[in-house]
Amino acid sequence: MQIPTPSGRFRWRIVALLFLATTINYVDRQVLSFTMTDELFRKEMLDVAPSTVLTKEATDRFKVLYGDVDAAFKFAYAIGFLLVGWLIDRFGTKRGFSLGILVWSIAAVMTGFVHNMSGLRWARAFLGLGESANFPSAIKTVSEWFPKSERSFASGLFNAGTNVGIILTAFMAPYLILEFGWRSSFLITGMLGFLLLIIWWFTYTKPERQASLSAEELAYIRSDNEKRIPVNVSWGQLLGYKQTWAFAVGKFMADPIWWFYISWLPDFFNSNDAFDEKLELKTFGVPFLIIYIVSDAGSIFFGWLSTQFMSWGWTANQARKTTLLICAVCVIPIFFAAQTSSLTVAIGLLALATAAHQGWAANMYTFASDLFPKNVVASVTGIGGMFGAVGGILLSLLAGRIITSFGYLPMFIIASCSYLIALVLIHLILPKLEPLKAEDLESSTHWLAGTRL
Repeated sequence: MQIPTPSGRFRWRIVALLFLATTINYVDRQVLSFTMTDELFRKEMLDVAPSTVLTKEATDRFKVLYGDVDAAFKFAYAIGFLLVGWLIDRFGTKRGFSLGILVWSIAAVMTGFVHNMSGLRWARAFLGLGESANFPSAIKTVSEWFPKSERSFASGLFNAGTNVGIILTAFMAPYLILEFGWRSSFLITGMLGFLLLIIWWFTYTKPERQASLSAEELAYIRSDNEKRIPVNVSWGQLLGYKQTWAFAVGKFMADPIWWFYISWLPDFFNSNDAFDEKLELKTFGVPFLIIYIVSDAGSIFFGWLSTQFMSWGWTANQARKTTLLICAVCVIPIFFAAQTSSLTVAIGLLALATAAHQGWAANMYTFASDLFPKNVVASVTGIGGMFGAVGGILLSLLAGRIITSFGYLPMFIIASCSYLIALVLIHLILPKLEPLKAEDLESSTHWLAGTRL
């Protein structure tokens, strides 16, 4: 029997907290992609005099090195995902996420003191290590605070913080760079993480320990009756389930595209001479506001849509995969953004594609909490995030070289087809989204034993 939705709404305050954390996470992550368009920053990173005129060869060299820096961030991010997932499942979300926030905030501030590409590479790697804590912590929190029927919507809401973070950065970073120099963009935005650490530490607790949570709302949160299991489940054991691989493939194919957007869109708009209007630091704000407000709407809408399908009586398999298909189709036209001369058309196509990606991400994050018991959600999310980061590393190492040799069209072609390919692979691996039972994790030791080949 379905338990009616309670009058209490305390659980949505937790989503607001996760939204804030994700926003600040993305401010610190995104600031480099805007700063990299600053001429003085490029010269300092290339170790040339401020009065030197950068040639095309020098600019191309900077872009290749920037791609390598981006790959270093993602490499540490991938490693961090595995470590943080393990840490959170064993020592708790509150302490695990607090450590992650501390590490990434220190790294963000440190970036303001670098003097060359080598220093930038190390600072970004340190940042990636800390920032990897955000999504395993958030998904674990959603699994603890929401029943399955509400998780995709809750995930869509907190995931919308990624877009708000990018929007804030599009306005803050150019202002700080133009008024106070590029170092201020890292120093000031990096301090936001320390404020978040204080808020998180003194606000977050598990539902059972929250005095303001009514008994009615707690019963609703626990209405799925999921059995808790011992936490000594190894990564090797989790990799023995098709459910893990379906989630990992979805992340591996789609995450690199999002990484490409957040790392390269400022340069795409700044360096594309075919556009009828060229963007630069002082004019980035409004176009990025449009793109990522639409993207925010996509995150919330597609998270809601999947939940709505389930309220109509659809199975999780039907609801999630139908929503993923709609998202994948919406991304297909993105390749035309690299061919049009209209800045307005390019912005519209990118807004649609990023909205679809965020809808995809919200539903993929729900996979982990749909398919696995709560005690291993952070570990599974970490494994999937690691695969996504590995895909991001590969694309980052190629991106600068592809862009300088062939332009942006090949990158957008890759983006246009990645989601459909991912969905086909997910369906082949896992024709039905069948959740694992706690008993399966306790007893299974066989390769791919989750669906018993």
